[in-house]
Amino acid sequence: MIRRTDNDLYAIPGGGQEIGETITQTVVREVKEETGIDVEVIGLIGIYSDPGHVIEFSDGEVRQEFSICFRARQVGGELATSNESKEVIWVEPGAIGQLKVHPSIHLRIEHGLSITNTPYFK
Repeated sequence: MIRRTDNDLYAIPGGGQEIGETITQTVVREVKEETGIDVEVIGLIGIYSDPGHVIEFSDGEVRQEFSICFRARQVGGELATSNESKEVIWVEPGAIGQLKVHPSIHLRIEHGLSITNTPYFK
């Protein structure tokens, strides 16, 4: 998990797709940029477009999230911070509740830790 520099909340890595990238290339790049870890995408956790998933950032920006969350596994790299992440940590599932995490991110983590292989759609 990363601790974001813009709002001091713990989150999962993510970001926007660049022109010419496939969605899995975006995942690999964003995880590397924000955590230092090299990953391989191995599955889909869910697609999130619920109007209730609204995030307000400390700079006043408010937006409704649309995101696609993937399951990935580490294939290389070492934990490293970036300009978007002031802390990067591995977290045991039982310890996630001790971190300051936005409810929409907590939902994604809950789905990612689920034993079901059926992606979430909303």
